[in-house]
Amino acid sequence: MALIKVSFVSEALKRAVPLVVVLPTDKLYKPGQTKRPANKPYKTLYLLHGVLGNEEDWVSGTRIQRWAEANDLAVVMPAGENSFYVDNHFTGRDYSRFIGEELISFTRKTFPLSTKKEDTFIGGLSMGGYGALYNGLKYHETFGAIVALSAALMVDETLAQLPQKAEWFGSTKPFWQGVFGPDLKAAGQSECNLNVLVNKLLKAKVELPAIYLAIGDDDKLLAVNVDFHEFLEQKQVAHVFRVAPGSHEWDFWDRHLRRALDWLPLERAESGINSGNVN
Repeated sequence: MALIKVSFVSEALKRAVPLVVVLPTDKLYKPGQTKRPANKPYKTLYLLHGVLGNEEDWVSGTRIQRWAEANDLAVVMPAGENSFYVDNHFTGRDYSRFIGEELISFTRKTFPLSTKKEDTFIGGLSMGGYGALYNGLKYHETFGAIVALSAALMVDETLAQLPQKAEWFGSTKPFWQGVFGPDLKAAGQSECNLNVLVNKLLKAKVELPAIYLAIGDDDKLLAVNVDFHEFLEQKQVAHVFRVAPGSHEWDFWDRHLRRALDWLPLERAESGINSGNVN
């Protein structure tokens, strides 16, 4: 399994940015095992990390490398800082455009990835779960499916009521102003509020990507995830919603990433020969 670390200059972010890619082009086949056609492009999952994380989080926190090889799946993991993966014209950081346009273009030019919507997926955890939903919906012509684990779905009009100081920096008004700009009330009424975005897309009769949501029963984000699930049900938006034992931690995300991969329309290839599968 090839683990590739990349640095490339982003026009959207105006700097060099890091990227980790899992690509099963070096797969060793067992005797008698059917080999994948050399010119066949890979289905691709773009995975977004959470607050305090970076582009290496998914590799160190889950078994994504093993599962990518078993499913002949390319996995692209960018660095999102603490951006919530949205465009912020106040700071000039266009993370949404980076994720939904530039990253797609760069990786498809650089690696043997499928350009088909039905082969292109986006997922994430916590902040990245929000980013996957927001950008998966916004760029619905690019992504065929969305996976959101323990999604941080707090973007609404209550952002304007946050305090200036708190024990956790992510609960302060200055943090969210750094993400969305000074007017948090306006941000909560904008398309960054997923309810607003979904309503707009439904009004335009857009076919939404398939959606998979999972949240732990001991996760502080459970209530907002249930609210979003009920909103989608009210709007008759097809989706999968799972509440399972666990909290906001890697053991939960590791288990439910595997379940999400089982849900995605992947190739279900066999594992090849590797250090953990010698026989």
